[in-house]
Amino acid sequence: MTYVPVILGTARVGRRSESVANYVLSEVVKAGISSEIVDVRDYRIEATDNTRKSQTALKLAEKVTKADALIIVSPEYNYGYPGELKMMLDLLTSEYARKPVGICGVSNGSFGGVRMIQQLRPVLISLQMVPIKEAVHFPKVQDLFDEKGAVKDAAYEGRVRKFLDELLWYAKHLKAD
Repeated sequence: MTYVPVILGTARVGRRSESVANYVLSEVVKAGISSEIVDVRDYRIEATDNTRKSQTALKLAEKVTKADALIIVSPEYNYGYPGELKMMLDLLTSEYARKPVGICGVSNGSFGGVRMIQQLRPVLISLQMVPIKEAVHFPKVQDLFDEKGAVKDAAYEGRVRKFLDELLWYAKHLKAD
């Protein structure tokens, strides 16, 4: 079975990206794909460690190695992505090679994380990942979900499905024999 974890890229208290990550996870599972949330809170470290030997790195390496693709759900903070996401990504190197990755941007404003996505893509490429063109933007996240965490705009189902279709195409075609 295809395995595509959803990385929740912020550890901030009160994070609204958690609703987005849970929604994306539910859509991934609904599509018949094995998945789980990989929360940066579970991979926080005091300082960047690219030895790949720490327990934190080994735990992440296990998930990334078995992944057919990755999805990153991240908010845009000050035109960029969260530092804890960068530190988590920097824990590994070769495990990322040729892994397709899709990005979902989250913001309180009207752009839905577009500037964060623009900054994150070159980092992913330098890690030898393959960022797909399709992205899902979640603008004005504070208004997009109800109090139970359900998305209010039904159009997101089609957006996420298109995103997943592209991501899965890359996962199939980049899979090593």
